[in-house]
Amino acid sequence: MSLSTRWAAVAVAALTGLSPVLIPGGPAQAAPTVPVTRAGLDPALTAGRGARVGLLEQEAESARFTGQVIGPDRAAYTLPAEASGRRAVRLTPGQYVEFTLPAAANAITVRYALPDAPGGGGITAPLDVTVNGHGRRTMTLTSQYAYLYNQYPFTNDPGADLLHPDWWITECGCVPSATTPTPVITKPFRPMHFYDEQRLLLGRTYRAGDRVRLTASAAAPWTVVDLLESELVGAPHVEAVAANVLLFGADPTGRRDSAAAIDRAIAFAHKARLKVYLPPGTYQVNRHIIVDDVTIVGAGSWYTKVKGHEVALDEPAPDGSVHTGVGFYGRPAAEGGSRNVHLRGFAIEGDVRERIDTDQVNGIGGALSDSTIEGLHIRHTKVGMWFAGPMTNLRVTGNVIVDQIADGLNFHTGVTNSVVRDNVIRNTGDDGLAMWSEKTTDARNTFDHNTVQSPTLANGIAIYGGEGNTVSANLIADPVREGSGIHAGSRFGAEPFTGTLSITNNSVVRAGTYELNWNIGLGAIWFFALDRSIDADIRVTGDHYLDSTYNAIMLVSDWPVKDQYSISGVSFKDIRVDGTGTSVVSARAAGSASFENVDARHVGAVGVNNCGSFHFTPAGSEFALTDLGGNDGGWLAPYLPNVITCNDRPPVVPPPPPTTW
Repeated sequence: MSLSTRWAAVAVAALTGLSPVLIPGGPAQAAPTVPVTRAGLDPALTAGRGARVGLLEQEAESARFTGQVIGPDRAAYTLPAEASGRRAVRLTPGQYVEFTLPAAANAITVRYALPDAPGGGGITAPLDVTVNGHGRRTMTLTSQYAYLYNQYPFTNDPGADLLHPDWWITECGCVPSATTPTPVITKPFRPMHFYDEQRLLLGRTYRAGDRVRLTASAAAPWTVVDLLESELVGAPHVEAVAANVLLFGADPTGRRDSAAAIDRAIAFAHKARLKVYLPPGTYQVNRHIIVDDVTIVGAGSWYTKVKGHEVALDEPAPDGSVHTGVGFYGRPAAEGGSRNVHLRGFAIEGDVRERIDTDQVNGIGGALSDSTIEGLHIRHTKVGMWFAGPMTNLRVTGNVIVDQIADGLNFHTGVTNSVVRDNVIRNTGDDGLAMWSEKTTDARNTFDHNTVQSPTLANGIAIYGGEGNTVSANLIADPVREGSGIHAGSRFGAEPFTGTLSITNNSVVRAGTYELNWNIGLGAIWFFALDRSIDADIRVTGDHYLDSTYNAIMLVSDWPVKDQYSISGVSFKDIRVDGTGTSVVSARAAGSASFENVDARHVGAVGVNNCGSFHFTPAGSEFALTDLGGNDGGWLAPYLPNVITCNDRPPVVPPPPPTTW
């Protein structure tokens, strides 16, 4: 079932880019104010959820512009689908978008897209920036870190044949290498990961009401502007009593490699019991900086940048890496890990353009116990932060992680008693935030008050097994494909769920993507029993599921194991569902769940789509729903406890936009 009938489908066109559905903009229209949004919504709808940071988001389609609106569309492989709010503004040379600053600001971030080069590899183009018609500055945009194509783990080549012709694909409903005649696959095949973002200090502080205009250049046939974030950045931080890396030979111009100088500063700081200070500048680093028992402080992520190239290794490393690149790494857990590491106030900019899962080219890595990471800005690495335990007591707060080839942050293997709070994660190529209990259980960790936007693959927040973990007060919006907003899965070899998994007071917006392999839509929150049953105490309380593309809630087991594994013990309480394309609950597994004070409105199809494990027995579905009272909207009562209402692929009815409850 295509989403093109729902949200104005956007066709894949020439290799230079995508030809989106356009809504004529015409002459610029007066817009005295541009509303501040959060994940493309009125902030009142997400109050108390998401990262508490000083970024003010404004959507381009709500600004004054001479271009054309693209979208809305939620079909994967389209520019609108990956845009915040599923809409953006397309500019041709000389056209502009103009934003009115909502508060005093001296810095902006622009999220944008450019075409790819015909043979892949991206292009570069300037973007003119003026304020009130004066002070022209240039922001350099590039698509060199965008555009992935084809099947996992993807390629940068738009003309590539199928990477896995022996895999079943939805496009032909077949295995191409086993099909006669061989199906013709349109190229570029499955383009994705279109957007990037760039930051700019404006040189002075402007007032609320001043107008920031972004004008597209002739260096690109089109430029898409998705959003602008403005903020008031303080003066550079100075750490007067510290091991200043300049004194050890670091080059703040970025022309010479500074890795050895930073190592020398760290060694001196150990002896003198000092912090390490990275003054304003750009420091070239093309390998890992190993950190243990050290504090490294920058002047602020707008002023101090640690930037490097991806470097091919002469031979693969023992961990399978074939490249290295800029990153701050604790020692591996097998070597005892690192402790008492504190990283604060700088940017890490990598050079990763392809996904190689064995490569250690992450912004932060290793095992870091009793440590803190605060105020970093990380982009163009493979994973922003990948932690491999056992390790304990890590605090990750107030960071921005954008434009990653894979995850934003992953607690992988035996991470315990750690907190990830008030971070912004956007445009990841895999899960935005994940806990993955592979081989060793992640336990008693918390993901709290984070904002996760537009993961192009997989989920906003995913929990794979573990004990006693918490997902609370997060804002997740606009997942694109093969995942959704919040996910709990027994998969990828994870240890079982034990204890209580608490999913509390989150808002999930415009979620529920199309699952390629199953050819169905997912829930805004979904539970998946693949490797084993899910039978822990899982409590979902206070969540809001807004404008869900398909279902709000899904519980599913893979077809080959549907008679072996079930999902039970999940309770939903004090939930609001405002708009679903299909159902409130989709059950495609055996098991049970309870519901209390779950209010729903604007439901596109039947309230409960209950297929159970697809045996359709006279006794009813193998999945039972328990009504604990207070469930308003009439969505639940007719379908208790296990009435079969199975529609494998129900038609989608787009709901109206969410409003204050």
